[in-house]
Amino acid sequence: MKRSLLAVAGILLLVSLSSAKSPAESGKDQRERLQNAGQVMQEILNIPDDIPQDLLDKARCVIVLPSVVKAAFIVGGSYGHGTIVCRSGKEFNGPWGAPAMVALEGGSVGFQIGGEATDFVLLVMNDRGVNSLLRSKVKLGADASAAAGPKGRTASADTDIYLRSEILTYSRARGAFAGVSLEGSTLRPDNQGNKELYGKSIDAAAVVTENNVQAPPEAQTLISALQKASPQLKP
Repeated sequence: MKRSLLAVAGILLLVSLSSAKSPAESGKDQRERLQNAGQVMQEILNIPDDIPQDLLDKARCVIVLPSVVKAAFIVGGSYGHGTIVCRSGKEFNGPWGAPAMVALEGGSVGFQIGGEATDFVLLVMNDRGVNSLLRSKVKLGADASAAAGPKGRTASADTDIYLRSEILTYSRARGAFAGVSLEGSTLRPDNQGNKELYGKSIDAAAVVTENNVQAPPEAQTLISALQKASPQLKP
């Protein structure tokens, strides 16, 4: 009971802090988050043992959650915001498109680093995973199959666990990049974040699937890094 009350109090505190900001301040937060996500992705793609090329080439979307902090007041939990960028087109086979905002919440996220911030990168590997994430809250390992991703540009990624997984997850903390389990955590569209970023009410599905949504300048580092690393979807 005490733990539940602490969790509720923590969430209410986060909500109250967010709502106290002006629209301009909130929009600035989202733009800074996009810039940080671009820097994280660029740095990860430039290390020798990063995401296997064939997995990146098969991914429909990439989610980047920069500086997720373990929340001490939510027992065993974490809370963070980031962005999802998908390949454009109905078949998710075009160039990388405009970003939508997402939030990570929930239980112990499979890392033991105290209060240090952690960057997460998630690959969404099929259409079902994309459609689930864009429209509702998804619990990893239950609503969507998830696994810690392999690393190394030439690492073998054709084992059953990777072929069956809808989402592959990675983390970077203290300079170390590795696959990490996020089972039990939840991902959801952050439509309030989308409103703050784009200046109008627009949901994640519309951002990703409608070709007329213009990516903000702050997203260009992220989009360009992905486009350079994996310009074309491969079956």
